Amino acid sequence: MTFVEKLEALRQLMLAQQVDAYIITAADPHISEYLPAHYKAIPFACGFTGSAGTLVITQDFAGLWTDSRYFTQAEAQLSDTGYELVKLKVPHTPEYINWLLEILPNGAKVGFNHELITVALALEMQNSLAQREIEIIDTDFVSTIWQDRVGLPAEKAFLIDEEAAGLSITAKINEVRAALKTNGVDYHFISSLDDIAWLFNLRGKDVDYNPVTLCFALITPEAVKLFIDKQKLSQTDINILNGHNVTLQSYGEVAKALTNLPKDAKIFIDPKRTSFGLFECLPKSSKIIQGINPGTHLKSLKNNTEIDHIRRAMLQDGVALTRFFKWMEDHLGKEKITEWSAAEKLATFRAEQTSFVGLSFNTIAGYNANGALPHYSVTAESNQEILGNGLFLVDSGGQYWYGTTDITRVMPIGNCSATQADDYTLVLKGLIEGSKLIFPEGTKGYQIDSICRKPLWEHAINFGHGTGHGIGFFLNVHEGPQNISPANVDVVFKQGMVTSIEPGIYRPGKHGVRIENLVLCVPKGNSEFGNFLTFETLTLCFIDTTIINKTLLATDQIAWLNQYNQMVFEKLQPMLSDEETEWLKLKCQPI
Repeated sequence: MTFVEKLEALRQLMLAQQVDAYIITAADPHISEYLPAHYKAIPFACGFTGSAGTLVITQDFAGLWTDSRYFTQAEAQLSDTGYELVKLKVPHTPEYINWLLEILPNGAKVGFNHELITVALALEMQNSLAQREIEIIDTDFVSTIWQDRVGLPAEKAFLIDEEAAGLSITAKINEVRAALKTNGVDYHFISSLDDIAWLFNLRGKDVDYNPVTLCFALITPEAVKLFIDKQKLSQTDINILNGHNVTLQSYGEVAKALTNLPKDAKIFIDPKRTSFGLFECLPKSSKIIQGINPGTHLKSLKNNTEIDHIRRAMLQDGVALTRFFKWMEDHLGKEKITEWSAAEKLATFRAEQTSFVGLSFNTIAGYNANGALPHYSVTAESNQEILGNGLFLVDSGGQYWYGTTDITRVMPIGNCSATQADDYTLVLKGLIEGSKLIFPEGTKGYQIDSICRKPLWEHAINFGHGTGHGIGFFLNVHEGPQNISPANVDVVFKQGMVTSIEPGIYRPGKHGVRIENLVLCVPKGNSEFGNFLTFETLTLCFIDTTIINKTLLATDQIAWLNQYNQMVFEKLQPMLSDEETEWLKLKCQPI
């Protein structure tokens, strides 16, 4: 079926069941960012492959609501599909709810799959639409027309050693239970895969780039239950889990278990990471306490063992990146190098590292105009040869035993313009200002965000994505609860958090610049004004200085850059050949 035919088939089902609007979300029952192929309903329906978007279908309109990261991509992918791009004014907001209120008659019906939408969003929609007596109903039209849909993944899962995790399963369960007690609850349902992975020292291969496995968890006063396909685990791992008083039940039994909870139970859920369909299984008379999963907070605070492993992963990643950029410089103009082949070569260098497991996300390798797309994904049609003059942006990362990396660098190709040099330098200024920041305890991400953006704002420049996100420990490359963005997220930065800093400038049709490092939040000391924190940079890869406009940098910013590149050289040099050492030494020369 073509996309137009699929749209028509959905509309026929809507007519048959008297559904006035049908919503398709980018989600699975675990509210994951990266989805198993079984749940990639939006690419199936319209061809859009971005990670954030919502389809809304009526009989006379079909639209994709997405944010500025994907405007160019969406316009191209939606061509001749029957869908139109609707540009979100505010990222990550359900602006289509107000649109539905405007166009639907009183008493209309809005359908969507309740398993594939968050509790928070479903309740917001229900409450907003109720003012017009618009009803929301549980419908799954996609499954009806998706004839060749792949099944659920069944990859093997495994436990990581307690020595690698730094804490035992029992210790982590006790920490979560202590947090639940503080909130006055005894029951806790968890569906977010990375939170469950952290809690049980559990990893898997069910989702591309994310070492997680499909499962649910339920903590009760008497037991801890893990809902998982037992065939995924070895008997040794099952015995270890049982030894920590973890009971294994079938993945498909979770709805029944929630339904059978005591009617007076006090249950803690994360409304942004729990599906509405499973929320509806909870006893109506139970008391629901909503908030960020306690494990999300605990997971973000890396222990000393995790930090040691992350530092080792950074060393291996730095070696791979050094060899990649040296290879690029040695071979440009001598052989054909494209965005695609460059990304594959980088993956090859990473794969040579002894602890490498896989990529942490699909590499973004964009030359000139393609680099202006923040979440660019190279295709056979868009693949450009890297030749001539311009900027080559590479945003990439790896999963290692044990650590997750995420880094962006921009490589100047040939002769670069003054505008490109200025943009590169301003982005670097933003990275430096965030990286060397000293701030008091209690500081939140939006405060740090404005400091990183200030060098760009001074030139009337801004960017549409957040400045930073949390990073997992051999887990998801995007992790909460902390972030650095304009959004007023009520989470303070604490010692042990690992976060990216990645400001950018994007000039559509011309070029893009983003420079990204990962940083660890560490103590800085105290005074009569309280305790202070700062960031230790973890990423180990030189920052190219050849196109910097030095007049835009302050003395302390130049000092930071020189010290950083010197640190990169000193830490990577023992792992490099003599030829690689000499090459990197030149790249790390002070300016």
